[in-house]
Amino acid sequence: MRIISGMGRRSLRDQILQAGLPVLFRSGYHGASVRDICAAAGAPQGSFTNHFRSKEAFAVEVLDQYFEYLKGLVTEALNDDTLTPRQRLKQYLDVITAKLERDGWMIGCLIGDFSLQVSSHSRLLRKRLDSIFQEWRTLFASCIAAAQSAGEVDSHFDATELAEFLLASWEGAILRMKVERSPAALERFKTIAFETVFNKPRKFAVTKRQRRAKKRSTAKSNSHRK
Repeated sequence: MRIISGMGRRSLRDQILQAGLPVLFRSGYHGASVRDICAAAGAPQGSFTNHFRSKEAFAVEVLDQYFEYLKGLVTEALNDDTLTPRQRLKQYLDVITAKLERDGWMIGCLIGDFSLQVSSHSRLLRKRLDSIFQEWRTLFASCIAAAQSAGEVDSHFDATELAEFLLASWEGAILRMKVERSPAALERFKTIAFETVFNKPRKFAVTKRQRRAKKRSTAKSNSHRK
């Protein structure tokens, strides 16, 4: 997955950042050595410390660039005025599903991967991941709130809480996808989520049931009178 796309010749620093992303995806934070990253960038190993204070600081910058890329996808999908807010939410998940398919269901989300790998070892990365999730949540909460206002999604739960649920569940489904090398977990989540939590208010459905019950009750009452 390419993220940096500058005009002209890239600096050695950008070259190392660009090359580091697939290495971190493939080997994980702990498995990716500075030597591996520099080798992938075609850079001398000694040049790494000229541009980055540590591997930890390097990982934060890669994470930031990855999130900027992801925010672009989120913004494009959630600001699509040709769709309703609920449809935009689903569109984003479908866009990500298509990207995951192109990677053979083997590469997931760097934010989710790092959350598992480094949150208990690196305070710097843990704090950055926490702020990323908060910003990410805000983007989805805004769209969910719009869907609730439009009557497309039940307002029983707060939009921010629903955004938290969406992100946590989606990241979990991506992890399961990587284990199974299959989209089954992704499709299962989308189907269940959009038929339950992200569905229209159930007031109409309850009213229909009440009408049917009332009809049966009236029919019984009339038959007894006869």
